[in-house]
Amino acid sequence: MIVSILVAVSENNVIGVDNQLPWHLPVDLKYFKQLTVDHSIIMGRKTFESIGKPLPNRRNLVITGNGNWQQEGVERFASIQEALVTCSHEQEVFIIGGGMIYKESIELADKLYITRVRTRVEHGTAFFPEIDPEAWRLISETEHLADEKNKFTCLFEVYERA
Repeated sequence: MIVSILVAVSENNVIGVDNQLPWHLPVDLKYFKQLTVDHSIIMGRKTFESIGKPLPNRRNLVITGNGNWQQEGVERFASIQEALVTCSHEQEVFIIGGGMIYKESIELADKLYITRVRTRVEHGTAFFPEIDPEAWRLISETEHLADEKNKFTCLFEVYERA
């Protein structure tokens, strides 16, 4: 099983402001959907609540310490490791946030799908951890220039563990 992290991050490592994405980039949402459909996605409770509902055509796994938390269409787990065990038969599983989940899972990941959003976000409240250049090797990158639908240029990068 390949454990992949999927994230969009600003130039100053911001991934969220008050439990929301700091941008709306249809090109990145399309990329996210293309990668995750028919796969399991693992996220923290706050990330799930910011999305508001289970994402269709995906197995939605939520990490929370609240043993009473329930949501229709979602599987609850106490830890990332516990969730990963239930996905061990899958080819690839995606960890989609938020900041605490990324921090806890980056050492477990085999692959990183990072959308670099060409902007700086002031007052960020959630951040992506620094990537250790000794631990990761960039294997591809594709640029998408800002346009009428996408306010910012972004770079789709894929890394494998070195």
